[in-house]
Order: sequence, then C-alpha cells, then structure tokens
Amino acid sequence: MARQHATPILLPDGSGAAVPLVPLGYAAGADAVSEAEIQALVHQHPSCLPIAEIDPMFCGAVPMCRELNTPAGAIDNLMITPSGLPVLVECKLWRNPEGRREVVGQILDYAKELSRWSSSDLQREVSRRVKLDGNPILEMLRQAGHEVDEISFNDALTLNLRRGRFLLLIVGDGIREGVEAITEYLQAHAGLHFTLGLVELPIFVAPSGQRLVVPRVLARTHHITRTVVAAPEGMSVLDGGGGDLAPPETQPDELTGDRVGFWTDFVSGLVLDDPEQPKPKVSRQGFVWVSMPVASGSTWITVFRNVRDGKVGLFLSYTRGSIGERVVRRVVEDWPDIREELGESVTLFEDNLGRPLIHEELVVGSLAEPTNRDRAIAWLRRRLNDFVNVLWPRVRAIVADLDEDRS
Repeated sequence: MARQHATPILLPDGSGAAVPLVPLGYAAGADAVSEAEIQALVHQHPSCLPIAEIDPMFCGAVPMCRELNTPAGAIDNLMITPSGLPVLVECKLWRNPEGRREVVGQILDYAKELSRWSSSDLQREVSRRVKLDGNPILEMLRQAGHEVDEISFNDALTLNLRRGRFLLLIVGDGIREGVEAITEYLQAHAGLHFTLGLVELPIFVAPSGQRLVVPRVLARTHHITRTVVAAPEGMSVLDGGGGDLAPPETQPDELTGDRVGFWTDFVSGLVLDDPEQPKPKVSRQGFVWVSMPVASGSTWITVFRNVRDGKVGLFLSYTRGSIGERVVRRVVEDWPDIREELGESVTLFEDNLGRPLIHEELVVGSLAEPTNRDRAIAWLRRRLNDFVNVLWPRVRAIVADLDEDRS
C-alpha cells in the first residue's frame, strides 16, 4: 500500500525555514504515545476519527465510555449515534506484535458478544463503567445536543445490536511494516454485516510542545450490492423471469393468473425492520425469496402461496452440500428458543430432500376472494419480518463463527 502523505512540517510566520515535526509512537520510550493516550484522545475528541469517510451512517457518534466490560474483554472506546448505532473502537500501537491480525479477531469478538445484548444490557454496563444511575447513554446524547425519544431510541439500539449493525474501528498510532496485511484480513471478513475500518492516527509534536494529529483511513470494507441468480438444488431458473425459482415444496398455482399482481402488492407494502435487508423481487411463480447473509446465496427464506389449497407460508431453506447447509443445521440446534420467539405455529420438519426446514403456513381459503387475499398478504408481510428478525442474527453469528474457524 502506498503511503498517502509524509511527515508534516511547520512553517513559522515570517521565516523561510521549515521545522519538521517529531512523530510520537515510533519507538518505545518516555516520549512514546501509549494506547491509553490514544483512547483518551478518541474519547475527548471523537471528531479526530474520519467516520464520514468510512461509513456516513455513523456520523455524529457520541463517546460513552472507555474500557467497557464484556465477556469477550474490555472495549477500548464505545460511542453511540443518536439513531442508536454503536461504534466500537480498539486502540493499538503498531509496534506491538499483537497490534496486527489479532486485533481484528478481538474486535470481531466484541461485536459478536454485543450482538447478544439488548439496549438494557448496554445501559447497565455503561452505567457501571461511568458510575452514574439512570440511563447515562440517553443523558450523554442529550448533553451533546441531541433530542432523543427514549422508547424509539432503545428499540433502535436493541435492533441494531441484534443485527450486528456496528462500526468497528481499529485505531493505531502510525503505519508499520506488515500492517497492510490487516487489510487482507478485513476483506476476508467483508461478508459480515459490520462496517470495519483501519484508521492511522499518527501524532506529531511541535517545538512548542503542541501536538498535531493527522488521521487517515488505511482500509475499510465496502458494501457491494450485486444481483446473483442462483439455482439451489431442486429449483430451476426460468427464462424471462429475472431469476425466478420454483421450489418443489410448493404447488405451481396455474389456476390463476394473479401471481404477479399478488407478489407486486406483497412487495410494495412490505416493511422490514432491517433497512439493509433487501426486499424480494416480484415473481411470476408461486413464491418469492429473501437471501440470508451466507456466501453464494446458499441460504434463503422462501415466501410462498398455494392457490390450490388456499394457503400461504414461508420457510428457511438452503442448498444441500453448501455452507448454507452447515449454517441451517446449526440454526436448528437453537429450535426451542426460535419457536418461543416466533410462536407455536412455527414447525420444524424435514422435507422430501431431507432438509430441516423452519416452516409456517396459514390456510386462508380461496385467494380469489379479496378479503382472503388481503389477509394473506398482510400475514406474510408480518411473518416475513418476524422470520428475518429472529433468524438473520443467528445466521450471521454462525457465519462469523465458521469464518473464525477457517482463519
């Protein structure tokens, strides 16, 4: 990776002599910067972090505390945006051997742990750390000048925690030989639903003793939107349908020509709590599908209707022999909790291909009747959102575990 800038120089007024600034942190010693100093700098001056260059969604984050305790270890700096998006910062000196690949795994462990928390859990731990009663998170946001509704904020924070929607920043004092290798590790985890950034925060001292901080983004993950037409086992790609799939579990509803209209109405009014979860595409078949965060689109939720039997439903499925199979088989190990969260109407069974499917359906009667049709669409919208809310975080956590096992 090419260096983007050299050591800054100071040009005093009325003098032609340039005074080079002395970099701190390049060697151990009395004048070297410490990790604690970087933590303090980030906490006291969060604007030193080039967040807008990494992910503008997290702009305006307010520092909460340093050294937040979690079962995975202490998070160096925790910040939260007024919209309930957490920012986790890990500060490392690149001269330390552990300030390389290990720090990436470390901050991912923190994120994985926090994805199991609610806003109440985070409030409790921040309160313990800053030794303030009540809800210090809300208080600090309001002190920073933000008007925050408590109920909406807590709901949003809990949702973002469970989705793992974090900005993870690894902040170091200066670039070191071999540090660029971290970018490869970051890109290897780019499939995770976190935004990760590697920030160089070199500190220079002027002859007057004043310090100059020159932040820059060394690496970041990118959100890439792409359309993949995949044909999971037992499904076919149909010409002219933009990648429509026909699952064997559903009857082709050739008794009506209303399929496009049905799915157009379903998709147009669909609201998912997770704004990053793309809506399904309108299908000419008896179903639509929503991808889960697994490589190659090998895990998905199928939403179907069966005109012949007057019913609609949805299920979690995968491609046999793929990573999706490993993920779903791990997901169903959590079946008692999943059933409690989704309700007793959800079932777990094996289909005719031997796949364990988390499944739910509703008999509404003839879909030619407007009342039944509207009821079916409303129920499918609500239950798809529920399925995504409950299954997506589990799928994402399992994918992260499998990635760590391979690394």
